[in-house]
Amino acid sequence: MILDQSGFDLLFNKARSQNGWQARSVSAAQLVQLYDVAKMGPTSLNSSPARFVFVTSPEAKLLLADAVSDGNVEKTRTAPVIVVIGYSLDFPTRLPALFPHNPNVAALFDGKPDFVRDTAYRNSTLQGAYLMLAARAMGLDGGPMSGFNPAKGEQACFPDSQVKVNFLCGIGYGDPTKVFPRSPRLSFEQACRVV
Repeated sequence: MILDQSGFDLLFNKARSQNGWQARSVSAAQLVQLYDVAKMGPTSLNSSPARFVFVTSPEAKLLLADAVSDGNVEKTRTAPVIVVIGYSLDFPTRLPALFPHNPNVAALFDGKPDFVRDTAYRNSTLQGAYLMLAARAMGLDGGPMSGFNPAKGEQACFPDSQVKVNFLCGIGYGDPTKVFPRSPRLSFEQACRVV
């Protein structure tokens, strides 16, 4: 099975990061479906360290807007949904259930906080990307943002927990009039080697 050209266009070639949003809501059922698709993407040891907060209420968006850079305030305020993608530093506690092939897998992380953090950050980044691709596959748009104050974001969305903020992503129906012109990409020769 392989995607046809329209599938590649939907996910990559014609899909764009959004900077503005139409006044169309995203339902709770769509958010459940979005997660249920994205969670199937691979992570190392099936670790699944990402934690998602779907910010939909105007009040919660105002709290979150205080944590983002000036250029992201309007996008945060107007997106139908802002997803705060975090990474759980206690993900190893769930590994016996998530990776039952090896019931002792969590011991790989004992006493190794840097290994825990690197694994959680790397794999939550993958999971955030899967979420954006799942949104595109569902006819939604995404607008990832990294301009924010992590401590404020954690206080707003993950207080008193072992979850740190990785990045934010607006989800909804993009406003095509606010999309920047397509930026260039590196060629295969510039970015790749075959050895």
